[in-house]
Amino acid sequence: MEVTYYGHSCFLVATAGKKLLFDPFISPNELAKDINISEIKTDYIILSHGHQDHIADVENIYKNNKAQIISTFEVISWFAEKGLENGHQMNHGGRWDFDFGTLKMVNAVHSSSMPDGSYGGNPAGYVIESEGKTFYYAGDTALHYDMKLIEDEFNIDFAFLPIGSNFTMGIEDANKAADFVGTKKVIAMHYDTFPLIKINHGEAKSAFQNHGKELVLMGIGETINL
Repeated sequence: MEVTYYGHSCFLVATAGKKLLFDPFISPNELAKDINISEIKTDYIILSHGHQDHIADVENIYKNNKAQIISTFEVISWFAEKGLENGHQMNHGGRWDFDFGTLKMVNAVHSSSMPDGSYGGNPAGYVIESEGKTFYYAGDTALHYDMKLIEDEFNIDFAFLPIGSNFTMGIEDANKAADFVGTKKVIAMHYDTFPLIKINHGEAKSAFQNHGKELVLMGIGETINL
């Protein structure tokens, strides 16, 4: 499984011969100015909620790739009205078998509205099983006890968790979230993009190490194998 980071909460996961792009916010992100979105190839665009800093580049990437969008009923409906009709609507607790593996939509505690202010439904996270591995993409969320249900059902190999605080959980709560879902490997997201979510990288890594976990802070444009 290959993971590429495009900044903020945007990752491209290559698995089972398919590419899954999560929450594309690239072109408005000054930290990702060296990323050319026209060069990104993906089969799916998976969206956790409707905020601009998670969907900014959906239209361009969709048109470049003919990718399928996976998200909540409300987010998919909003994009369909804009002519992006290749969408797969889901809701919380739902599971679906795709050609890359199985995806389950799980709860997130946050808010969700579309850029024009229309209703974006409830925010979501995802658990994906593919190629014998299972990972959790939390989306924007606070720490919540429903995460414990993920450990009850799945063996999580690694998790994408927000750590920037202010708008989402911070480092301490993300540490607890890793315990709740039962993983020792966390790939950080939703940090450093804006002044309100800047973190101290050394302190963040030490906080996880002190609890027997690995925190991965990827560089923008970096690719790792998991």
